[in-house]
Amino acid sequence: MIEREVSSTAAVLPSVSSLRPLGADRVVVHGGFWGERLSTNRARTIPHGYAQLGAAGTLDNLRLAAGASGVYRASADSGGAVLPFLDSDVYKWLEAVGWELGRGPDPALSAAADEAIAVVAAAQRPDGYVNSFVQVLRDGRCYEDLPWGHELYCLGHLIQAAVAWQRALGDERLLRIALRAVDHAEAALGAGGRDGIDGHPEIEMALVELARTVGERRYLSLAARMLDLRGHGLLGDGRFGPAYWQDHAPVREAAEVAGHAVRQLYLDCGAVDVAVETGDADLLAAVRLRWDDMVRTRRYLTGALGSRHRDEAFGDPYELPPDRAYAETCAAIASVMLAWRLLLATGQACYADDIERAMFNGVLSGLSRSGTEFFYVNPLQRRTHRTYESDGHGRRRPWQACACCPPNLMRLLSSWPQYVATGSVDGLRIHQYAGCAVRAGDVEVTVHTGYPWDGRVVVEVVRSPGEPWTLSLRVPGWCSGGTLSVPGEGPAPVAPGYVDRTRVWTAGDRVTLDLPLPVRRTDPEPRVDAVRGCVAFERGPIVYCVEEADLPAGFDLEGVHGAASGEAVAVPRPDLGDGVVGLDVPVEGGSVPAVPYHLWANRGVGGMRVWLPR
Repeated sequence: MIEREVSSTAAVLPSVSSLRPLGADRVVVHGGFWGERLSTNRARTIPHGYAQLGAAGTLDNLRLAAGASGVYRASADSGGAVLPFLDSDVYKWLEAVGWELGRGPDPALSAAADEAIAVVAAAQRPDGYVNSFVQVLRDGRCYEDLPWGHELYCLGHLIQAAVAWQRALGDERLLRIALRAVDHAEAALGAGGRDGIDGHPEIEMALVELARTVGERRYLSLAARMLDLRGHGLLGDGRFGPAYWQDHAPVREAAEVAGHAVRQLYLDCGAVDVAVETGDADLLAAVRLRWDDMVRTRRYLTGALGSRHRDEAFGDPYELPPDRAYAETCAAIASVMLAWRLLLATGQACYADDIERAMFNGVLSGLSRSGTEFFYVNPLQRRTHRTYESDGHGRRRPWQACACCPPNLMRLLSSWPQYVATGSVDGLRIHQYAGCAVRAGDVEVTVHTGYPWDGRVVVEVVRSPGEPWTLSLRVPGWCSGGTLSVPGEGPAPVAPGYVDRTRVWTAGDRVTLDLPLPVRRTDPEPRVDAVRGCVAFERGPIVYCVEEADLPAGFDLEGVHGAASGEAVAVPRPDLGDGVVGLDVPVEGGSVPAVPYHLWANRGVGGMRVWLPR
């Protein structure tokens, strides 16, 4: 029969959920699109990240907190203040390594992580507090600048790294550090302390996962307290108004996403976690209301979020300029984290669709093919003729002064197998398609696919109990005309959502899901002024763009206009990677190549646009 135990190696483990997360020990990705990217992350991106943490002085800042001599190294933000949150980059990197080592040993990664953990342990004060910025530059005065100091934000990332190491490896070194640090924060800001919240939400979801890990409900209570305190003016107006840090309205009452995009999404991750653990249906409904508003009015075609550079924020409804898009990589990552929680809480396929759109477009655009260069912002248009732009606008960089995005990419890719499938008492549900082996209890299957370039997904049963169970496969919302074939039955049409088959399965049974991949012309929402009268092209989950690198010499990208008629044609693009499919799209006077948006800017700096004027 289908086993009821919950995987202990996943990043998000709700105590109550009809969908059981499957950790990295249950989902093994092998080859294909995702296999290539996960291998690059492990072999190149994560080692590169450690070298950059050393070169940037981020690890040395923690050594200073432990008593070493030297100068604190950090760049200034737009207001001239020294960046206070760089410790979090170390913790995100450690979280990535924890998930990687849980899938298999790597002596070099283990040695680097041992050194980083030792540095964090040495920096921790006897009373449990650890934060290099406060200990070195603020004379150790804790929690005095909650709006801008990011102390609890950094602590949240420490907790998440600790959870990864405990769950993936049974290693409690970081967990012991995190528990002492949380107890220090709770004494100051818990029910017996003063009312205080961090200007950058993050700790809320981390506290819930800590409660799930160690079985201490007081950490869940602390997370719930921080959610309830937000929206009552504790943070003040700041430079950008209270909506910037979601302090303008209580979490249960705010009907729209607002302010800094990453902060909003991290806050709502914590809200979903608290809602699930406490059975708070109203809190969950409030998050879903904001999510629906965001998807309808403030999300780019690529799944990117945040249209304003000034405050890294959501703009007004339908304010989605392609050329001035902020579209921070961390915001797309945060949307994946939130959509996953909503999927686990509701079981609705739309959230898996949202994860797919963000991952294939808004997230992966932040990382070069080499795995060692990064975008902070991800615009949907870059002009051929332009004035001076700072690094990061059209050119990926090996690291960034504010390096939140690179290690965030590392930890998301390291945990990506956890997003592929879930188990339940009824069977197995596959949400994302990758070549992989999946085990849920005494059910084991292998998935064979060339997705996203090819729409055929074959699920082969490897091991099965002698009783009926349900195999559930997602049919993406973009798909029409899909079919499902199971042993003994002809192809049957399927509609978007989940398609289920319940039967007694036998080893060797093969289920084939065929998802047609015609090229789609996409018209913009009419209320998005910036791209009214334009057209974009999609194929399957992939959004395409026209890039200057593919145009003949002397051909002006700004002179390309989409033709009123004509079919776009899929064409192989081996120059961009194994199996990559590009397009030839019809334009006035002929056709031009289009490439997957997430692969742009890998052939030099040049013009690019997703939306073509008609």
